[in-house]
Amino acid sequence: MHALGTALSAQDARCGVTLDLRAQAAQYEPALPPVGDHNRPAALHTWRGRMVNESGSAAVFEGLAEQFRALEMPAEARTCLEFAAEERHHGVLCGAVVQALGGEATAAGRVNPDYPLHPEVAPLEALVRNLLHISCLSETIAVALIGAEREEMPEGALRALLTRIWADECGHANFGWRTLPKLLALDPTLAGRMGPWLQVAFADVERHELEHLPSSDASPDAEGAALGLCSGPHARGILYATLEQVVVPALEAQGMPARQAWERRSEAALG
Repeated sequence: MHALGTALSAQDARCGVTLDLRAQAAQYEPALPPVGDHNRPAALHTWRGRMVNESGSAAVFEGLAEQFRALEMPAEARTCLEFAAEERHHGVLCGAVVQALGGEATAAGRVNPDYPLHPEVAPLEALVRNLLHISCLSETIAVALIGAEREEMPEGALRALLTRIWADECGHANFGWRTLPKLLALDPTLAGRMGPWLQVAFADVERHELEHLPSSDASPDAEGAALGLCSGPHARGILYATLEQVVVPALEAQGMPARQAWERRSEAALG
């Protein structure tokens, strides 16, 4: 899921179109044990939200594909289109869980922000900005959060479904970290001047993740954990540990002033 992505295009949202994955999701519904009424609403909220965010992430990878194509990097463009297809399928899988919980795999349309093209900088720098935001930040965080959630689940159909999503997200994050050095090598000065933009990216990712992480401070019971529920403090701890102990050092290793940008992100958020 990405801070850049939501479920539907702006045009569809203005027309009142809903995300409707009922037909596709029906064939993937996992067999779940009986779910108590105390956990069902939170589980439905969690999986429907994930359905929306995963579906919307397809457009983000399609935007990356166009940027790679413009820089005559067709292999990377094809990979991003494959990722877009995977994100759409993730939306269907999450919708299947919604329906297995007794809900419907539908959600109201909402406005999709324009994909940022960063016309104020050269195409290479614009691509690096979006690759960082999407793969190196958002997808790395998703890997950590989903991985922790998966570890709390017992073996079964729901864990297998989440493992499928998690494995794809690992590939999306790895692509970003593998590709970033190749792009930076095309402009030796690029890494050093990424600081101001990284402040913006860190602030945006932090805001987006905090808005979507669980608000409850209560730890889920065994049934809730098996459904993928977690407490807000635990999820927030994973978020900040991932950013501070994984993402920032990895960007620093690429020559970016990431530590300073992270520490100064509030200035970008206020600006």
